Amino acid sequence: MTYSKEEVRQKRDLVIDKLMHLEQRSERDRLSDEDDRVAAFNRRDSGISIWDWPQGVGLYGLHKILETEDREEYRSFLRNWYDQNLAKGLPVRNVNTTAPMLTLTDFINEDSRYRTLAIEWAEWLMQGLPRTEEQGFQHVTSGDEFGHSVILNENQLWIDTLFMTVLFLNKMAVLERREDWLEEAERQMLLHIKYLYDPHTGLFYHGWNFKDRTNFGGVFWCRGDAWFTVAVPDFLETSGSQLRASVKQYLVDTFRSQVRTLRKLQSKQGLWHTVLDHPESYEEVSGSAAITAGILKGIRMGILDESYLNCAEHAIEGILNNIAEDGTVQNVSAGTPIGMDRAHYQNVMIAPMAYGQSLTVLALAEALRV
Repeated sequence: MTYSKEEVRQKRDLVIDKLMHLEQRSERDRLSDEDDRVAAFNRRDSGISIWDWPQGVGLYGLHKILETEDREEYRSFLRNWYDQNLAKGLPVRNVNTTAPMLTLTDFINEDSRYRTLAIEWAEWLMQGLPRTEEQGFQHVTSGDEFGHSVILNENQLWIDTLFMTVLFLNKMAVLERREDWLEEAERQMLLHIKYLYDPHTGLFYHGWNFKDRTNFGGVFWCRGDAWFTVAVPDFLETSGSQLRASVKQYLVDTFRSQVRTLRKLQSKQGLWHTVLDHPESYEEVSGSAAITAGILKGIRMGILDESYLNCAEHAIEGILNNIAEDGTVQNVSAGTPIGMDRAHYQNVMIAPMAYGQSLTVLALAEALRV
């Protein structure tokens, strides 16, 4: 290990400060980029102020610090963020706009508005969110800059849904003692594994389409796999003893299988390639950070043995090397719809993103706890 805990702490705080002040990229920014990887660019995906999934992941990373440190400035930032968004009106509900709800759950006892909103949103997931065959959560996303419309992605399951939506439903199930919500969260985890997990490699596909019964391009996308790696330990921790032993063991076994393969695919720099099994694709930091956070938390929880510590420490080194002096996390790919070939993922624009900052915070925070 070539880094000190003090270096990790200092860089973590820089990344957090940048996250809290992250501004939206403009169309001019996009056009002036020397990098021609502009696929999937959406101004909504950048910055910290808008209510959508990148910002929701960003809030989650910031809030995780409060589990171990009493930082009133972070708590105030989160409360102000929610109050400002509630005042101006929320976007249409979909899978991705559910992401900010995960952090809101920790404030529902402080403000009745928050609790009412969280309960209504959880009920909407149960009754209002479109479903695929076999009653999967259809990956409905925002359709415009302002969240006034949706893209249905009919009959499609995406791995992103586990983090964006299922973690929230599971947490609300525990808080509100709702057995039906808990069972639904479990079922969604199992259903997504059924159609997205590849038993030959131990990795996850980005999505599944019931219409033509394919995994689209059959690509193992780094950040897609990472959503599973980072979600499972949190799902297990939140569920606790309420999770059936058989379901817990199934999730742990699948998690271990995936991480075994990920360790083999780690680059010499400690990171993972945006197409995991193709080393000619670039190393992507947000997915690498989420994988690292999941591995470190898995070690801390005892579901991974300490033989994975070298892998995680090497990854932390790679992540630290991708943090600029101002705290910007570099080499983060923009929001990524499902593609039909590897080129699609390799050509996504690289730009500072709230989730890149946040997932890096998760990884560094776990590094300080292990």
